[in-house]
Amino acid sequence: MFSILVMTMFIMILSSIVMLLASILSKKSIVDREKSSPFECGFDPKSSSRLPFSLRFFLITIIFLIFDVEIALILPMILIINTSNILIWSITSVIFILILLVGLFHEWNQGMLNWSN
Repeated sequence: MFSILVMTMFIMILSSIVMLLASILSKKSIVDREKSSPFECGFDPKSSSRLPFSLRFFLITIIFLIFDVEIALILPMILIINTSNILIWSITSVIFILILLVGLFHEWNQGMLNWSN
């Protein structure tokens, strides 16, 4: 019983020392304005928060999220090809890819893929 208590105290003290050293060593001494400012949003954080939001930026973000989720859904389909019924797997895969292609075609017709405008 005593050895478990001693071991627990030793582990707690050792982990506290490691966390303290990590926090001391990770401090940055030079603050760079560019590194401390937010990026990829296009807004200046010091200005008014009531600026109009770019709808094109929002829609491009939605397109990215759709295709990001697509990859997360297609990868498991590749892994289960050996353990599933090949006919049902093929039909499911084709339907899923057709839905994505119809969505891509719709975005293309709406002009969302025109980056130059």
